[in-house]
Amino acid sequence: MATIELSAASPPQAAAPERIRVLCILFFFSGFPALIYQLTWQRSLFRIFGVNTESVTIVVTAFMLGLGLGSLAGGWLSKRDGIRPLLLLGIIELATAAFGLVSLSIFDLVGRLTADMSLPAIAVINLLLVLVPTLLMGATLPILVAYLVRISGQIGSAVGTLYFVNTLGAGAACLVSAVLIFPFLGMHGAIMIAAGINIAVGASAIAAHVFGGAPATASSKAAVHRNATPILGMGFVATLAAAGGFISLSYEIYLFRTISFASGSSSLAFAVTLGSFLIGIAVGAQRAGQVCETRSTKNAMASAAMDLVWANGFAAAFLPLMTQLASNIVAMMIVAVIAIYLIARQWGALLPYLSQFGIAADARAGQQTALLYFSNIVGCATGAVLTGFVLTDYFGLRQMAVLLLVAGTLCALMLAFAHPAAPQERLRFGVIAASVLALGIAANALFAQRLLENLQSKSIAGRDLARVVENHSGIITVDTNGTVFGNGMYDGAFNTDVKHDRNGIIRPYALSLFHGAPRDVLMIGLASGSWAQVIANNPDVASLTIVEINRGYLQVIAAQDDVRSVLNNPKVRIIEDDGRRWLSHHPEAHFDAVVVNTTWHFRANASNLLSSEFMELVKRHLNDGGIYLYNTTNSRRAQRTACTAFAHGAHFLNHMVVSQSPIDWNQARWRRTLEAYSIDGKPEFAVGDAADQAVLDRLMTDYRNDGPMFEQCPQLLAATEGKTPITDDNMGTEWRYFLGLE
Repeated sequence: MATIELSAASPPQAAAPERIRVLCILFFFSGFPALIYQLTWQRSLFRIFGVNTESVTIVVTAFMLGLGLGSLAGGWLSKRDGIRPLLLLGIIELATAAFGLVSLSIFDLVGRLTADMSLPAIAVINLLLVLVPTLLMGATLPILVAYLVRISGQIGSAVGTLYFVNTLGAGAACLVSAVLIFPFLGMHGAIMIAAGINIAVGASAIAAHVFGGAPATASSKAAVHRNATPILGMGFVATLAAAGGFISLSYEIYLFRTISFASGSSSLAFAVTLGSFLIGIAVGAQRAGQVCETRSTKNAMASAAMDLVWANGFAAAFLPLMTQLASNIVAMMIVAVIAIYLIARQWGALLPYLSQFGIAADARAGQQTALLYFSNIVGCATGAVLTGFVLTDYFGLRQMAVLLLVAGTLCALMLAFAHPAAPQERLRFGVIAASVLALGIAANALFAQRLLENLQSKSIAGRDLARVVENHSGIITVDTNGTVFGNGMYDGAFNTDVKHDRNGIIRPYALSLFHGAPRDVLMIGLASGSWAQVIANNPDVASLTIVEINRGYLQVIAAQDDVRSVLNNPKVRIIEDDGRRWLSHHPEAHFDAVVVNTTWHFRANASNLLSSEFMELVKRHLNDGGIYLYNTTNSRRAQRTACTAFAHGAHFLNHMVVSQSPIDWNQARWRRTLEAYSIDGKPEFAVGDAADQAVLDRLMTDYRNDGPMFEQCPQLLAATEGKTPITDDNMGTEWRYFLGLE
């Protein structure tokens, strides 16, 4: 926190340090609930509108735009006469708490009412849903900057100090949410904690306003700073703030994609990335504020430009280090967290620097800060849309690294050449920036060539990758053994031969064991296409609807001979969407069987397809006697959830098969179906072939409904007594699994 020289003869000025301390403490705790709300509301909105990239981008952008509009409103308020910042902060915190307490109920209600709306309509609704709270949150920074400038007369220091404490609170909240709040208290518990902190901060701010005495004024020394003329125009600093926001948000997306792939899409990957990034931004802002206060403008500008070069240096080392350290997951993750922190720290310094260079510390400081902050948020929102939704379709991780290095170099050069320095100094800086860029490009080319292979080595034991598809929905890889991985985790294998079952393909073949006439089937998740090929060629199946969130799997399947034909099968309809969202948007669709073989129970957002609420959604789409066959990846909580949601069912291998009606187990019917199976014109079982008949005999023996391959629900419920069913609120094992709790 900045130290202000004050005159001992002036009681209001003597009280200024105490006021600043109170303000910083309140603004730190104000950032804490703001991040909890963001994480919880995003989770709630993703469940309603889907976790496909389009919906995720819309939700994140809506948050940012709300904050940006709020900053403009706060800037307008900051120049009004008679504004009492602490009182206003208190009112904002209490109003945010009031909305927070009813927010999840509002989201659920709106989600039910808007199920059939188009994507543009959903974008508008997302913005409206979060507009009020984000407006309130966004308004606080310019209001408090104006207040602090009146005390200190220092704009860069004021922005740096406030940005530091608020963002540090958000970063701390991110880590606490991941380790304590979400694993143990769930979404409603998180909201209650956030609202409680809002109320405490609001009450404290109002009390500080009431009992704090008259507002402090600037000292004579501060007044010197206040009268200083900005050395850069608002248009220039706003442009650079927008560019910085774009690059920072793009870095966040790129770093998260890398960490997510390395961790197999762990929920903690997002928390670790975001928490490290926010703490880095906070520390960078504080450091910039101190530089602005203690150094000359010329030296501060040189420091700001060099910070961006250092950011490039840290970013250049990220992928090479991840590649080389991948064999030691602990060391790799420690280095990754440090690198994320360092990159964010350098970029986090930019906004306070730009405030110092482009805003006068006068009565318009709050409004000018709001414009600068709004420009930064517009850049962030653009980064979310353009990078998260467009650039990732055309550039992989290594290419994204180079693009960001180039963009960072351009920003550094813009700032350096705006700096009033001698030509030789500018030339020297340009050489340094270009050298760091060249070294970064070379390091990525030489030391990150096997990035994906090494990061995925935990799954493929060092095998080479035969195919890679990187798009905005994620990263799909196929190894030389024909095994498919989605975002770093096993996702299936190319094989439809039940006689040589290396991928559990018996499970889709068993569909006719459970249902007499599965004519209309829905499958959520396509992956290798092997399951789709088997189900589509079931002689009893008339139509197969497949909902897949990542269109990249179609590219993978199109290149594989034994599953390629499923893409042109007249029975098959493939829809690119989030499975839960599609079901919610199509209440008229009904099926004899719903099959879900999507992901591991502990991965991010997995409980959206494992919760009791999703079970209820599936029930509404099943015909009489319909079955639900889905992968629990051997989670006992997921298995118990199935048996508590449906009247009948059993544990089958790592799947559950459940129904509201008694399941029609029929070995003879299943054998007839298997004998009639033909894929691409080739019978799966040859008539009269002794070896094939022996396989069928073994299958009939192994998969009796009273045999060891099945655990009926009554026995399963007894065995899992005490385990809590998965709900949308408790989020299953997503946050607990990697903490070693389940």
